[in-house]
Amino acid sequence: MTTRRLFCGGAAFAVLAVCVVVGAWVRGTSPAELVEICRAAVCAKTGRATVAERVAAIAEKRPELKSVAGSAGGKLRILVFKNERIVELESPGWKEPRKYPMTGFSGKLGPKLKEGDCQIPEGVYGIEYLNPNSLFHLSLKVSYPNADDKARAKADGRTDLGGDIMIHGGSATVGCIPVGDDAVEEIFYIASAVGIENISVVIAPYDMRNGRKPELERSPLKWYPGLCREIETALGKSDVNGGHLFFTTNERPGYCSVPSIERNNP
Repeated sequence: MTTRRLFCGGAAFAVLAVCVVVGAWVRGTSPAELVEICRAAVCAKTGRATVAERVAAIAEKRPELKSVAGSAGGKLRILVFKNERIVELESPGWKEPRKYPMTGFSGKLGPKLKEGDCQIPEGVYGIEYLNPNSLFHLSLKVSYPNADDKARAKADGRTDLGGDIMIHGGSATVGCIPVGDDAVEEIFYIASAVGIENISVVIAPYDMRNGRKPELERSPLKWYPGLCREIETALGKSDVNGGHLFFTTNERPGYCSVPSIERNNP
């Protein structure tokens, strides 16, 4: 849990307690995660900022990020390794990736299948929009479910796949990717500079770049080995200058029209 102040007033305590009890009962989420979720809801900022305003504030706070973003070469790849609990940013202009530990985790290794399963998705995605008014400081919306997710669900007879998968601040998660407030500021700033149409996201059960680990791929899903091969191929595209992992608007997997960045989703 973050060290930010937990309560914002006397009435907040009652709201917090109700949320923790009800939420834990409905979703099986740990009390610590529900406390963080409810704290964010109770303490959320009432003002609504634009992406540009948030970026300007980050630049004033962390001026060194201007050169980091400027050297990115106009392309960005976000790699999420669930088993290692690591998020990496990779760009053709950088000699080394930038790494951020995940501050929370939910579910287990394996893909997301439905709403409420608390799973972090696995696959190759894009970023749909940046949210400057997140309940969890800042967030980037991952384009789950993509076309492949929907096709597999149709073949399985599954519906209600869930959504609103975010890379965000704080530490609570029921399927999102939390990295803490400082890290999400950096990712948000760089993503804004690069442009969401130039970002790809690979979410993997583990880091496959040094070889496959069958013990981490066990699943009753017949299509899961194929998904792991797709992820391995995506991770292997280290030629970030020309590899297919950097997509134009029409090529990005799971692409959909970008909704308003003023949406106040987590």
